[in-house]
Amino acid sequence: MADKPYLTSPLPSTKMPRGIPFIIGNEVAERFSFYGMKGILVIFMTKYMLDATGNDAFLNDEQAKSVYHLFTGAAYFFPLLGAIVADVFLGKYRTILFLSLLYCIGHGCLAVMDIAPSMNMPMSIWLYAGLAFIAVGAGAIKPCVSAHVGDQFGDKNKHLISQVFSWFYFSINVGAAASSFLTPLFLELVGPWLAFGVPGVLMALATFVFWLGRHRFIHIQPSGSKKFFSETFSADGKRALLNLSPLFLIFIPVFWALFDQTGSAWVLQAQHMDRQFLGVHWLESQVQMVNPILILVLIPTFAYVVYPLVGKFVKVTPLRKIGAGLFMTTAAFSISGLIEISIQNGNQPNIAWQFLAYLVLTAGEVLVSITSLEFAYTQAPKRMKSFIMGVYFLGVSLGNFFTAGVNLILDVFKDSEGNSFLEGDKYYWFFTGLVFITAIAFIIFSQFYRGKAFVQGESDEADSAEAIAEAPDAR
Repeated sequence: MADKPYLTSPLPSTKMPRGIPFIIGNEVAERFSFYGMKGILVIFMTKYMLDATGNDAFLNDEQAKSVYHLFTGAAYFFPLLGAIVADVFLGKYRTILFLSLLYCIGHGCLAVMDIAPSMNMPMSIWLYAGLAFIAVGAGAIKPCVSAHVGDQFGDKNKHLISQVFSWFYFSINVGAAASSFLTPLFLELVGPWLAFGVPGVLMALATFVFWLGRHRFIHIQPSGSKKFFSETFSADGKRALLNLSPLFLIFIPVFWALFDQTGSAWVLQAQHMDRQFLGVHWLESQVQMVNPILILVLIPTFAYVVYPLVGKFVKVTPLRKIGAGLFMTTAAFSISGLIEISIQNGNQPNIAWQFLAYLVLTAGEVLVSITSLEFAYTQAPKRMKSFIMGVYFLGVSLGNFFTAGVNLILDVFKDSEGNSFLEGDKYYWFFTGLVFITAIAFIIFSQFYRGKAFVQGESDEADSAEAIAEAPDAR
């Protein structure tokens, strides 16, 4: 029996699209696999790495942070390529499905690291191979998944997009919270094979769940290279790129340069803190679970309490949210700097102080990251949804490459005693100053931003009529 054809445009409906539960289910499992693996990377590299003879081959702090952020940067670089593959050649559904297989291979490489010394091979070979496969697979599907969510909506149910993007982000953090708690335990109590193997199984499950929803999804067809490039460099396409490039390639990278250090610098800082809190002795890499848990609390808090309350006094717009988030990020890293000063003075501050920093940083994440995801989708012309998402993720990549570069320089130029010129709290104050200056510059930029919104299923005339960013509306 022939397979029934896929839907290629949204059906007229005011209800939630039928494919959304499958996308959300896929995202929970996929994010468990990604964040579980990523969350233990720094601890693995500094405490568990062995050479071909089974002897310790640990990386120092700067080297581990460099590898961590180079991997993260690569994982967010490939979205731009994945977006082009999806929009020009394969479509979002097939791109996600096919490249998920590379993702699974990468997890398999990490899971077999335990047996590498028995084959006279260093763990590092399997580690770097696994990270490369995961960076390509996970990275290339990132813009497609976000844009695939938006593709499910048409003109009659477009009012649900904001709600679904919040729940989409909510599902990410359900998977991240579970993996941030369990994966460090697997590594501590059993070993790398289970800690990296379980995320691999979850990735395979995520791929299967996504395949199950194939007949419920809206499959926006690839446009082909001629149409893609003609629309990319159309008046609307050039305007979108011109408007969004400063936002996504200058300002957003600084946020991610700081935020993603929760998995590197903050983990290493937690090693020197009193981690007994709330009746639990936290593993240093487990502390990261605070972020996704706080996200689950703060998403509805901001959506139903903070934004309506603030809206009574000033207009709440995307760019104003992002600006406020950058200042919150400044405050969060200031707390880390103060923690580091206490550690240098011979104290062992309680991990509750880092929890406070997480609270402030997560508030910044709600304001910057969720807003940017929705903004990237709505500001992109129809055939450029994945491409613009790729540009947004390129900003995440640039932020991580910057952090990796800083740590590589610090490692190369250590003095004779092994100290860097940004030793201790100076490291945190450097990044705090950077994001503060960025926040000031962003306020100036936002006064000049002009944009336009596009939603799948609307006519070109409707697109032209819906300019949401003129004058104060997007600020």
